[in-house]
Amino acid sequence: MPGNLALILHAHLPFVRHPEHEHFLEEDWFFEALTESYIPLLFMMQQLERDGVPFKLTMSITPTLCAMLQDPLLRTRYLRYLENAIELSQREIERNRDNQALRELAEFYHARFGECRQRFAEDWKCDLLSAFAALHKNGSLELIASAATHGLLPLLRQSREAVRAQVLIGCDLFREAFQAEPAGFWLPECAYLPGLEDILQEANLRWFILDTHGVMFGEPPPRSAIFAPYFTAAGPAVFARDGESSRQIWSAEEGYPGDPFYRDFYRDVGYDLAPEYLWPGSQHHIRRFTGIKYHRVTSRGGTKELYDRSAAEQRTQAHAEHFINERRVQMTKACEFNSEPIVVTPFDAELFGHWWFEGPRFLDLVIRKIAADRLDFALTTPSEYLKTHPKQQVIAPAASSWGDKGYFEVWLDKSNSWIYPHLHAAARRMVETARAHERDVTPDTDRVLKQLARELLLAQSSDWAFLMKTATAREYATQRTHDHILRFNRLHEQFIAKTVDENLLSEYEERDNLFPNVNWRYYI
Repeated sequence: MPGNLALILHAHLPFVRHPEHEHFLEEDWFFEALTESYIPLLFMMQQLERDGVPFKLTMSITPTLCAMLQDPLLRTRYLRYLENAIELSQREIERNRDNQALRELAEFYHARFGECRQRFAEDWKCDLLSAFAALHKNGSLELIASAATHGLLPLLRQSREAVRAQVLIGCDLFREAFQAEPAGFWLPECAYLPGLEDILQEANLRWFILDTHGVMFGEPPPRSAIFAPYFTAAGPAVFARDGESSRQIWSAEEGYPGDPFYRDFYRDVGYDLAPEYLWPGSQHHIRRFTGIKYHRVTSRGGTKELYDRSAAEQRTQAHAEHFINERRVQMTKACEFNSEPIVVTPFDAELFGHWWFEGPRFLDLVIRKIAADRLDFALTTPSEYLKTHPKQQVIAPAASSWGDKGYFEVWLDKSNSWIYPHLHAAARRMVETARAHERDVTPDTDRVLKQLARELLLAQSSDWAFLMKTATAREYATQRTHDHILRFNRLHEQFIAKTVDENLLSEYEERDNLFPNVNWRYYI
């Protein structure tokens, strides 16, 4: 088969865990993504294997998301979240007993929440990472590594050690989570500056992904356009994101998710019904999503109409057919550049299910049709393609990201630029402190240096700058940045003065408890 299609899912959430509160609104980001994306996607892949359907997918699960998936407190809270959803959907069945359409939708959600609980608690014993690792071991799913806390590496470059630590710690955490060696690496936001490939080579990584212009503006010009990988001088290969196939899926304006028959993301009963009814007996009546959504996207400007599951299924099948036909046309054109082209199509995993409810079903249909119809292209992974196509052109990629306008201004804007002097100063202190204690390490010193590394890594998360820019959770993102920098500076000052407060250190370790084996020596 001359054509190759690589579908890549990037699963990421910032580390949000607040043991100091009984309920915390932002933890719902994790619970919603679990219910609507991670569990449906994992179940879809397992069902494909059970049905004997051959498939190849690539997926990154970032270290912060891995830490949350492994955390006992968040697992317990997620089960409570599901119980509340099941109880609410049962009340909705009763409330809508005289409205057949709404009652059937409520029954659908009730069954769906129950299935999520069954899969999460009973089938997978609350351990999704082991289930993903099994798919990786079987060869259907290639798992790849990413930076420790999704730091935007080009904007941390004032300290090469800080960039190096994000990469090497991320690879260590991949090995701990999946008991395997990573071949590929997801650069956060596909953000690249020349020189990053040297650190990726040090980490023994074989490939990474850039947006289209990162490759097309490379030197010398790429001979096969975006339809082949290219080696960098340091060694790791770079694959280019295909904008055409990506846009058909992720774009709410031009892509499939904006279809009038698909479920509307924003219209949720959490904003339509009385809080006392939604959360009886709770002191926390903040409006929030419940996952119960009765309406479809509807035509622009029209009154929201009820969601019709059968109509949405028909549209999903039509869109899967359309996507495959478009790839066949694209592969024919791509053969003009490369006799065995590869089209690389990466997405945020949360698009499938969370943002686009029908997304997992769409993926399932695409995969099954490619396997059944023996098309003139096949699913592959970047690692497999490199294995069978080991000779490629060498280029120097260009600075780029997949953010708005293609570079870094989303994360370096007047709304968020204030964070970087603090991040750079903390990175310098981290490097100096690590070097000073390289050969003078006691258990107490090791403990403090590990917590310093955790606080710095968490402060560097690209999510905080993004949320400040988009104003979707600006106050929370600002507070998180303040908190991690404050904790780092306070602990660093006490450490230098040899007056570390044991209670304060324990509090920080309990609150920011991820990465128990973090290697602070990478800052040396």
